Amino acid sequence: MHRPTQQEGEASATPTIVDDGLVVRSLEDLHDQIDPRISISSRPTPEELDEALSTRINEPFYVEFKEGDERNPINFSRRKKWCITALACFSTLIASSTASAYSLGTPSMTRDLNCSNFQATIGIAIYCLGFGIVPLVTASFSEEFGRQPLYIGSGIGFILMYLMVALAKNIQTVLIARFIQGAFGSTGATMVGGTIADIWAAKERGLPMSLFSLVAVGGNGIGPFIAGWIEMNPKLGWRWIQWVQMMICAVYLVLIPFMMTETRSSVLLTRLAKKMRKDTGDNRYRARVEDERASLRTLIFISCTRPVHLMLTELVVASFSLWIGFAWGVTYVMVQSISGVFRNLHGFTMGQVGSVFMTMAIGSFLGFLTNFYQESLYQKNFPTRGPEARLYSACFAAVLLPVSMFIYAWCSFAKVHWISLAIAIVMYIMATFIIYLAVFSYLADCYGPFASSALAGQSLARNITATAFPLFTKQMYQQLDYKWANTLFGCIAALMVPIPFILFFYGPAIRMRSKFSRAVMESQR
Repeated sequence: MHRPTQQEGEASATPTIVDDGLVVRSLEDLHDQIDPRISISSRPTPEELDEALSTRINEPFYVEFKEGDERNPINFSRRKKWCITALACFSTLIASSTASAYSLGTPSMTRDLNCSNFQATIGIAIYCLGFGIVPLVTASFSEEFGRQPLYIGSGIGFILMYLMVALAKNIQTVLIARFIQGAFGSTGATMVGGTIADIWAAKERGLPMSLFSLVAVGGNGIGPFIAGWIEMNPKLGWRWIQWVQMMICAVYLVLIPFMMTETRSSVLLTRLAKKMRKDTGDNRYRARVEDERASLRTLIFISCTRPVHLMLTELVVASFSLWIGFAWGVTYVMVQSISGVFRNLHGFTMGQVGSVFMTMAIGSFLGFLTNFYQESLYQKNFPTRGPEARLYSACFAAVLLPVSMFIYAWCSFAKVHWISLAIAIVMYIMATFIIYLAVFSYLADCYGPFASSALAGQSLARNITATAFPLFTKQMYQQLDYKWANTLFGCIAALMVPIPFILFFYGPAIRMRSKFSRAVMESQR
């Protein structure tokens, strides 16, 4: 292997290519940093960097991938990219279907565990609580350890919680397991967006991100579809809902070592730099992230505080968090209410009720199809409208959301055919899917390097409402009945109609008043 000397590094501004095919740059060659808040002079000591180092580094050589290097995740083959994307989306499908499938097993669970329906319902809410809060702490772990170990670790923890629920002897054990399962599920699912960003260029990201949104929203219907028929069989019941899901999750775990390779380039470069230091004995080989990465404690502090800060201080993040949070909360109200509406009004069996949940998958698929038109509008109008070109379909969804709720409310009569309720659910989930995807795409465009924090903020809002709403669903329907309770939701949704329209027309002016998004706008000029 060729090792550049100290003089070579100082004398030349051209990157050196070593025998491994990696590019090596000296300190003077670098004009940008991963994180401008961290000074290059504050890099850690060699002892902190690597226990094998015993001398202080004076002039580092920064290791980078050369152009076209197949070890760089962005240069993976398309087949490999789609395999990784498919498995990552599969993890999201498992997490979202597990959240809602649980609700179909509550009748047999309340009988077997001698608990109230409200206690069983807490299992839905507490899963969402774990899903919303824990990623604020664990999101930074992928920067330190990489994505693949977290996929494996969260998958193992997730599958063990199926076992804990299935063998539970009391409702308290079920609730503890559901919270932990939500925490493990969120760790995997929240990395999917980052994984897609690791391997797909920005112009290619539209289809993979829409597939991710499809399984995230549509999975809420697929899980109950299977669970309804399991619950209907008196020999199976709620425990077998867990066993069947555990088997599906086991397939995912088996596939991880074969399909999910590490996709975070900074982690890969760190490993290569350590190998070069060991092979050559030259302590100057470094990955830039080793100097620029803050401590794990600092990263956790940032990931815990910045999403909340953005959600409370940024008008764009706050308004979208409120909007998607409400839509997501009502989605879980529907998960709770569908059983009562179709059984009480139309005499459906539990298996038939489970089949009704497929309307959620159908609505998500229709929303997925609309994204192709939205993407064409975005490509056409981005040069003139900027990130606001992401909001055409969101404006349509803003109107569709309350309309679907009003249909669902005023068709809640035994004399009205059940198909009208099914159509209303399809319309609602279609609107929710469009909003969900628009939130991801728009915030990613507006906040650039701060997008993960902005998205974590809306995710927190989403899961907090999903935690709270199911807790009052039954009482609300008992007090107001189906038509007036859903009319109330429709009226609230109608009040939120202006949100995407205001951002569509006044988004640039609003973003210029923001410290974070203004910095992104100025850097793009």
